Amino acid sequence: MAPVGGTAVQDHVALAEIELCGDLIIAASAAQDRLSLESIDEVLKVAEERDASNRA
Repeated sequence: MAPVGGTAVQDHVALAEIELCGDLIIAASAAQDRLSLESIDEVLKVAEERDASNRA
């Protein structure tokens, strides 16, 4: 538990990773079978990141 002075430090990378893990858990729980690699890439927005990197 964080102290009452507002001294909690936020690690934005860790928070983003937690959000992605949550997205994967939600997708996996909604799927009828195992997620394919393509489905995992879609959930993690891998193609969007690649496109953004190629534009830079």
